[in-house]
Amino acid sequence: MDQAARGAAALAASNYEEAISQYTKALSTNPNAVDYYIKRSTAYQRSAKYPEALADAEIAVVLAHKRARRELIKDAQLRRGIALFFHERYADAEFVFNIVKKLDDKEKTLHVWIGKVAAKTIDLPEDDERRKLSCKEVPDVELPSEKAQESSKVEAKAEPVSTSPKPVVPTPANKIKHDWYQNSDKVYFTLLAKGVPKDKAEVLIEKDSLSISFPIQDASDFGYTLDPFYASVDPSQSTFRITPTKIEVTLKKETPGVRWHGLEGVDNASQEEKPTIPTNDVVCKNASDRPPAYPTSSKTGAKDWDKVAKDALKSGKKTEHGAMDMEEEEGDETTRFFRTLYKDASPETQRAMMKSYSESGGTVLSTDWKDVGSKTVVPEPPEGMVAKKY
Repeated sequence: MDQAARGAAALAASNYEEAISQYTKALSTNPNAVDYYIKRSTAYQRSAKYPEALADAEIAVVLAHKRARRELIKDAQLRRGIALFFHERYADAEFVFNIVKKLDDKEKTLHVWIGKVAAKTIDLPEDDERRKLSCKEVPDVELPSEKAQESSKVEAKAEPVSTSPKPVVPTPANKIKHDWYQNSDKVYFTLLAKGVPKDKAEVLIEKDSLSISFPIQDASDFGYTLDPFYASVDPSQSTFRITPTKIEVTLKKETPGVRWHGLEGVDNASQEEKPTIPTNDVVCKNASDRPPAYPTSSKTGAKDWDKVAKDALKSGKKTEHGAMDMEEEEGDETTRFFRTLYKDASPETQRAMMKSYSESGGTVLSTDWKDVGSKTVVPEPPEGMVAKKY
């Protein structure tokens, strides 16, 4: 199997570093192979190496035009448009995708990318840099010289061809945004800032906090801090990555399975207020201050959960200290725990517990009336089980 075939196999197997290596070697022996540049650009883009992806795509466009082959021109321009999209040069990407449309309106992925560009630009101001068109149909790039290719053959490993792409314009401080999502084990945080200097940026991940700082054009320094986290993380297994368009931080949850309801939590003095019961079994949340009105699908109308809670208390008995206690102390340890929790709770908390437990079929227990009072609580059965209506 030759190097190009190895590169194709690695690309199909999503082994992008191997694909890049094999296509680089193939280009050292055939520096004008348009398809090799297109495939290596694909591997660069899928491994988030966007400047290299754009450089290869633009070389492919120039070489394809030299050969005057319509299919090669179309494939090279499509790859170029995708690379421009990931550089957030949306006007340039749209311009290139329209070139592809003229060459082949039935290109199967074209309309998907045109739709992505439209979605990204719909809310952008007219004067936003990402709306400005700056590219031409055939880019002005310097093709790799034969001499440079001969030198790379000796090393058997060519470096990515530098075409000096336009420098990324740093995002102004007032336009830097962030986003995040999570799974059961990790929290993924993204700071959307272009042009962050890798050698001058500082990202500090600690057990309960995150700190990011770097110099920026329109300010002496930009800083972002999360302190404390909603829950603790494991710094030794947490990582970050700086790309031309953003800073990506992957936080390893210290306790897997704990669902974060926000990036930040309470300070150390109030840590005891955090939920301690796993969300897979019973959902517990902090009590709120005021019970809002709530909708209901019941044919008998909305329930008065104050009255339900009071009736439940009436079925109890007085202890020697005058507090209400449940009639029975039978049941397992979990049952006794929740009876104690209910007995010592405020009327508002008792109301929330009754409503959530009743409407969810016994799968959710919430102490937060503000959270459950305005909605119908849906069942949340344990993993592997299915809720049924009777």
